Amino acid sequence: MKRLFGIIITASLITACVPAKRYNELVEKEKQCSEELKKFKNNALNFEAEASDFHSKYDVLTKEADQLRKDTTNLGQSYRTLRAKYDKLSAINETLETNYDKLRLSGARETATLQTDLQQKQIELQKKEDALTALEKELLTKQMLLAEREQRVNELEKMISDKDKAVQDLKDKVTNALKGFENKGLTIEEKNGKIYVSLEAKLLFASGSTSVEEEGQVALTDLAQVLETEKELEIIVEGHTDTDKMAGTRHPKNNWELSVLRSTSVIEIMLANSEIDPTQLMAAGRSEFIPVDLEDKSKNRRIEIIISPNLNELYELIAQ
Repeated sequence: MKRLFGIIITASLITACVPAKRYNELVEKEKQCSEELKKFKNNALNFEAEASDFHSKYDVLTKEADQLRKDTTNLGQSYRTLRAKYDKLSAINETLETNYDKLRLSGARETATLQTDLQQKQIELQKKEDALTALEKELLTKQMLLAEREQRVNELEKMISDKDKAVQDLKDKVTNALKGFENKGLTIEEKNGKIYVSLEAKLLFASGSTSVEEEGQVALTDLAQVLETEKELEIIVEGHTDTDKMAGTRHPKNNWELSVLRSTSVIEIMLANSEIDPTQLMAAGRSEFIPVDLEDKSKNRRIEIIISPNLNELYELIAQ
């Protein structure tokens, strides 16, 4: 503004000293300067308004910049915090990945070991199943054999029971047939499935003789006639003596001969007076060596007729 005023004063001084044309030019210039001044004033006002607006915007922008700086600082701190957390998490993740790889490798080894163990167990299980199947087959076979054996045992028990009953029935028949000789040195007993008919020598023979007395012949005949229908019997006639030695030199020379000759005499009587099968009979001499009474030697002089059932069928069943 001071500069503009100086220009106007200078222009006035010059006008006073110059012609009208020059004056008019100056006036025109002054007018132009006034207009320009006015224009400059207007521009100045506009500039001041714009400057004020710029200042306002500057203040706003400054505040915003400060806020942005604060925000940037906060973001930087947050970033650094997050970065630290990220680095920590990255380290943890790396550790976890390392551990995972280790576990995966270890798990793979353990899985391989488990698979090997499983395969071994499966092989062992298959072997046990095969063994169990074999045992089941063996058990089934043995059960069948057991059933067969039980059947045979039942058959055997029935056969033994039938034999025992037959022996008992035969004993009853023999007892009834020889009832008249009960108190004359004759005894009948059943033991071990056999019938033992024991006849003392006084009922059959004179002292030292091998010939059967008449009463003895009756007893032997009655016995033989009971046995002649029993075709499944084995009959052993045993001669027994006492310990007295034979005095003579003629036969029988000793107790062995005497016991055998007496048993053969008994068999001859039985065959002569019945239809008994000779193949069922056997003569035996036991001499003095199986006494029944050590104090009364007369009881040792005896004939024992041992009647036993034919057990061939029973033995065959047992053998099977």
